[in-house]
Amino acid sequence: MNLVENIKEGLRSINANLLRTVLTALIVAIGITSLVGILTAIDGIQNSVTDSLSDLGVNTFDIYSKRVRGGRRQGVTEKSQPPLKLKEAIRFIDNYNYPAEISLSTYVTGLAEIKRRSEKTNPNVRVIGGNEQYVALEGLDIEKGRNFSIIENQYGSNVVILGKDEVDILYEKNEEVLNTEISILGGKYKVIAELVERGEAGGNSPDNQVIIPVLNASRLSSSRILRYTMTVGIKNVDDMAYAMGEATGIMRKIRQDPLGQPNSFEIVKSESLAEQLAEITGYMQTGAFGIGFVTLLGASIALMNIMMVSVTERTREVGVRKALGATPKRIREQFIIEAIVVCMMGGIAGVILGIGVGNLMAKALQISGFVVPWVWVFIGLAVCIVVGLISGFLPANKAAKLDPIESLRFE
Repeated sequence: MNLVENIKEGLRSINANLLRTVLTALIVAIGITSLVGILTAIDGIQNSVTDSLSDLGVNTFDIYSKRVRGGRRQGVTEKSQPPLKLKEAIRFIDNYNYPAEISLSTYVTGLAEIKRRSEKTNPNVRVIGGNEQYVALEGLDIEKGRNFSIIENQYGSNVVILGKDEVDILYEKNEEVLNTEISILGGKYKVIAELVERGEAGGNSPDNQVIIPVLNASRLSSSRILRYTMTVGIKNVDDMAYAMGEATGIMRKIRQDPLGQPNSFEIVKSESLAEQLAEITGYMQTGAFGIGFVTLLGASIALMNIMMVSVTERTREVGVRKALGATPKRIREQFIIEAIVVCMMGGIAGVILGIGVGNLMAKALQISGFVVPWVWVFIGLAVCIVVGLISGFLPANKAAKLDPIESLRFE
C-alpha cells in the first residue's frame, strides 16, 4: 500500500463522513478567517496610512538652525550656534547632488492681518515664505491657480498663495480669486493660487495661512532674524541614511564646522509618525495572531477528538489492512493525511473568507483598494498543515499500534 493509495483512501474516508468532515473543517475555517481577516484589514489600514504619510513627509528629512535647549551636557555648557542663513540654504540647494526635491521655507509671523478692499481678516494669519517645492513637500494641494515659478522665487516677486480661510473671508462666493490683489504686512501681492481645504489641525491649520516666495519673505524681516528650514524629499526611503550623510557633509562644509566638533545645525528624519504606525500595527498583528491561535487551538482539539472517534470506528478496517500487509507506517500515514486534508479544506475556506471579511472591514473604515496579504495567506495554510499533523498524530499512532487479530474481532 503506497502513499498515493493512502491519499485516495483518506479522501474516500472523508467523503464517507462528509457532514462530520465539513463541521470539523468549519472550526478550522473560523480560526483562519479570524487570523487572515483581521490581518488583511490591518494591512489595508497600514497601506492607506502609509500612502497618506508619504504625502506628509515620511520620506523626508529636515535641516534647520540648531536650538539651544539650555543646561550642561557632560559638564560642558551647550554652545549657542548662529541661525541658518538664507544664502547658506541656497548654497546647499545648489550643491546637493543627490536626486531629491528640496523645500526652503521660513516662518515670518503668525499675527498678520490680510486686507482686500474693505474686507480684512483677523490678525492671526500665518505668513510663510517658501520656494516652488514647499507646497508639494508639505503635503498641500492647489485647488485653483498655479505654484510659484522659478523666476518668481529667484527675484522674490510679490505673489501669494492663499489658504481656504482667507479666501472665504476676503471673497464672495463664486467670486474670482486668481489675479486679484491683496495687502500683506503693508505690501501689495497678486494672488496666483488658493489651497485645497485641509481642515483644522490644532493652532497651525494650513487653511489659515498665506505663502509668499521665500526671498520676498526675507525682505519683510528687517527688524528680526528669520529661521530657515529645508526639507529634503527622496524617492527611496532605503537611501535615507546615505542622503542624510551627503547633506550633513555639504552643510558642515558650508557652515565651516571644525573637524571633530558637533554639527552647528539640526538634521532630523521625519519618520516619527511612520515609526508610531509600525509600532501600533505590530501590536494589532500580535493581537490578531493570538486570537487566531486560540481559535485554531480549539479546532485542533476538536479535530483530534474526531480522529480518535474515526480510529475507533475503523478498528476492524485497520485490522483488515494489517492482515493484508499494511505496515504501521502506512496506517499512520493514512490517518495523518486524512487530518491534514480536513485542515487544508478548512484553511482554504478560511483564507477566502478572511480576505473577503478583512477587505469589507477596511471598506467600512472608508479605506479604498483591495488587499491580499500573501504572507499571511501562506502562513495560515502552513499553520493548517501543522495543526493537521499534530491533531492527527496521536490518533494515527494509536491506529498504527492496534493488534491485527484483536482489531478483526472488534465489533
